[in-house]
Amino acid sequence: MFAEISPIAWSYSIIALLLFLGIFASKISSWVKIPTLLMIMLIGMLAGQDGIGGIEFSDYDAAVNIGTLALVFILFSGGYDTSWSSIRKVMLTGTILSTFGVLLTALLVGLFATWLFGWDWKFGVLLGAIISSTDAAAVFALFRSQSSSLKGNLRPILEYESGSNDPMAAFLTLFMIDLILTKVDSPVSFLYLMPLRIGVGALVGYLVGKYVAHLMNHVRLEYDGLYYVTGIATVFLAYGISELLAGNGFMAVYVCGVTMGNHRFIFKHGLGRFHDGLAWLMQVTLFLALGLLVTPSELPQIALKGTLLAIFLMFIARPATIFLSLLFSNFNFRDKLLISWGGIRGAAPIVLAIFPCLYLQDDPEKQKLAMEIFNIVFFVVLSSLLVQSKTLMHLANWLDLSEAAKSKSRAPLEFEETGLSTSRMYEFEITENSPSAGLTIKDLNLPENVLVYLIKRDGIFIVPRGGTIIQIDDELLMMMDPHLAPGIEPLFLASKETPVTPI
Repeated sequence: MFAEISPIAWSYSIIALLLFLGIFASKISSWVKIPTLLMIMLIGMLAGQDGIGGIEFSDYDAAVNIGTLALVFILFSGGYDTSWSSIRKVMLTGTILSTFGVLLTALLVGLFATWLFGWDWKFGVLLGAIISSTDAAAVFALFRSQSSSLKGNLRPILEYESGSNDPMAAFLTLFMIDLILTKVDSPVSFLYLMPLRIGVGALVGYLVGKYVAHLMNHVRLEYDGLYYVTGIATVFLAYGISELLAGNGFMAVYVCGVTMGNHRFIFKHGLGRFHDGLAWLMQVTLFLALGLLVTPSELPQIALKGTLLAIFLMFIARPATIFLSLLFSNFNFRDKLLISWGGIRGAAPIVLAIFPCLYLQDDPEKQKLAMEIFNIVFFVVLSSLLVQSKTLMHLANWLDLSEAAKSKSRAPLEFEETGLSTSRMYEFEITENSPSAGLTIKDLNLPENVLVYLIKRDGIFIVPRGGTIIQIDDELLMMMDPHLAPGIEPLFLASKETPVTPI
């Protein structure tokens, strides 16, 4: 006789099934040519109350907590993978986009919604604030799944903007809710509250990231797994301290990720890979939850409003924002056109759209309008994922702004920096003008404590020997002490330090 099945067993089984479906959505999406994150969201909708799953999920408080948790880990991972050398060139223009650009988008969309829908201007600007940010999860996932990339600084500017503009959008959203609830006296208070919260968040994120990186190098933990637990605690610490100090937690975790990702400390690459997995878990969980939260049968009622708003956002508000924000930048017309189309909306606006549903639920009239805003935002996000993310690289090809993405084959032999060795991993690329091209490993006369341990050639890795001839386009993976690198680099002309990885 079977024992009675506990509810928690059913819950775990359903969660596991949804996660597996979300994971394999990446394969399905490549077959049906639908963006992965959109596919995951559709799975959530099918599992919801209007779908075949019939799962009812309408807890806005839980949805806000899930959304906040997911976004902080997604932003931290995105910042961790961001090279300081790449964002340094676009930091000024990217910061303008993530602050002034977000504000301008919110105002343009807000005025359009107020005029078109006949709303009070506060609700119109609230809608504009919610939809004003591009989405880090959607942008990072798009570039990671493509065989093509973008020329010059286009990819860094889009990634930096999407990773850094959520804090501004979140602040604007909560500010407008407080204004509707008369918790702030005047819209003018925005002028000093915004830079204060963003600034405090950035400062806290930098200090936490720098301190933890230093701590990792000077505290020898008994178990390697505890270093990854430290990584999780770091994300919570950056967000929590920032919010306690009236800063913006989203900005804090992003800056914390950038700071740690550009410092050297033990288990750095392992921590990065761990957080990459966590970020994907959060993306899958978040998009499934958002799919469950929406009621598809209500979308046709707002389809016209959503379509008009999506068209205005994609073809008028976003381009106007980009061309004005980048007026004095070095980006040309074609660059600005592509950046305009790269304003992909994703999970962040939907998460922000939950806040009015939660905080305005005590007033039936305001709650009804908040629900309409949520459905409109969901519709606009679906439109953006379906249209912009599918056509961005096609537009880049048409504008001659795309290039082949650099292959990132995983080495079959990998190392993690544990602090027990002074050697570091380096990757040297062999170019046509490299003095080492055509020579054997033995001919290089490398110092005794410099090791060429792998050569990547034609997409595969080979183990070199003394008589192995170095060919053009080879990538040599080497181990050496950092003080030897300046003397080795001239043999290859181009070099870059690669992150050390676990065996």
